[in-house]
Amino acid sequence: MIRLDPATASSAAPPAVPAWALAGGGSATDADAAFQAGAALASLDPLARAQPAWSGAWRQRLALKCAAASMRLAGRAEDEAALRDTWQLCPAGADPGPAGAIFGAWRQLTLQPPAVSADRLAKVAEMLGLAWDDEALADLCTQIEEVAGRRAPFAAATIAAHVVAMRPDAELFDLWLADLVLAQSLRWPRPLPLLMAQAFGPAFRTEVGGKRIRPGEKGFERAVCVALLQAAAESCRLASELSRRAEKLLAVAPKLRAKGAGDVIFLLLNEDAVPGSLVTKNLSRFAARRLFERLQQLEAVRELSGRPTFRLFGL
Repeated sequence: MIRLDPATASSAAPPAVPAWALAGGGSATDADAAFQAGAALASLDPLARAQPAWSGAWRQRLALKCAAASMRLAGRAEDEAALRDTWQLCPAGADPGPAGAIFGAWRQLTLQPPAVSADRLAKVAEMLGLAWDDEALADLCTQIEEVAGRRAPFAAATIAAHVVAMRPDAELFDLWLADLVLAQSLRWPRPLPLLMAQAFGPAFRTEVGGKRIRPGEKGFERAVCVALLQAAAESCRLASELSRRAEKLLAVAPKLRAKGAGDVIFLLLNEDAVPGSLVTKNLSRFAARRLFERLQQLEAVRELSGRPTFRLFGL
């Protein structure tokens, strides 16, 4: 039998963006959009600072959504399922390919504090398929420092516009950095992947089905505010969903007899997906398969791939 610290499970329901903030839809004025974005970020703030047991899975699921939107921006065809496969089925130490590297950049965003250095930005740019010289990266670090005093949504919009002004081909990088600067401005311990998932949504459109608003163009700051409103609402809903699933997983934990079950539960709470063929020092591949079958019977996990082999499991 395994025993888990009950303190890792939060009994409080995750917050939600208030209905009145969402009621404005497209937000009639710039001031309305900014006010609604502030309300949404205030709702999201406790989640961004908290460390419930399922926060790792939540952050990685947000990273997956942003990575999938990045694929569309990069002109690639991979969706969330394909990205999940690319990441999970890649042998340790092997090159995950362009799509996997982009996904890796979004995962990295969630795992580190929102600090910047030329070295870090160079590594992320490389993962996103961009080559930047040292002088440009040093200038970018300076710009990030200069926008630090602005209100969070406008700081994020400003750095995104600056990136695209420097490199019109760097739209994969602008919203990654915007999320990092947002976290800096709000003093979050780690960034949340938010804006890229909204890149092709109505927030960044001039009208329904209209032209996409790019960084630096008229209305971009307002678009960022509306996008943050939608992103915060979706993130809170996802947190509520994962909280319920994690609670069920933790509730069945005492029924599990496998020696390595605790390791598997830890991974399920901290990752978007866990391969059914997982092998640990306490768990063989055969034992892992039986454990996941048992968790499925208890309705404590979902099979994510839809395949009979090379299966992936998650909350």
